[in-house]
Amino acid sequence: MKKLILALFAAAAISGCASQVMQSYVGKSITEPILDYGPPINTVDLPDGQRAFQWSITQSGVIPITSNNTATVYSGGTSATAVGTSTTYAPYSTPCVYTLTAKKNGKDWIVTGYRQPSVWCE
Repeated sequence: MKKLILALFAAAAISGCASQVMQSYVGKSITEPILDYGPPINTVDLPDGQRAFQWSITQSGVIPITSNNTATVYSGGTSATAVGTSTTYAPYSTPCVYTLTAKKNGKDWIVTGYRQPSVWCE
């Protein structure tokens, strides 16, 4: 289990930082992320006049888990030990909610910020 948790953290680090992608939308029309990810699953009007737009994106794949194996063979009073490794693959699926906040500008909404996704979604 410990290897699986470490592998998940490594996969998150390798995949890039979602916050950097979200930051790239700040100052742009909400049309940009809609064109990239489709329509949001939810919109929420906030008390300060802004609107929150949310997308749910599921990250999935497999993580390789390598195990060391040994086997001892006995024959004719002698023994030999074989050492090897085997790899299994553990599937993972993590639903992530990404939120961008935007301010009305004429008929458009301009992205003003974002909410950090969970560490598993970074």
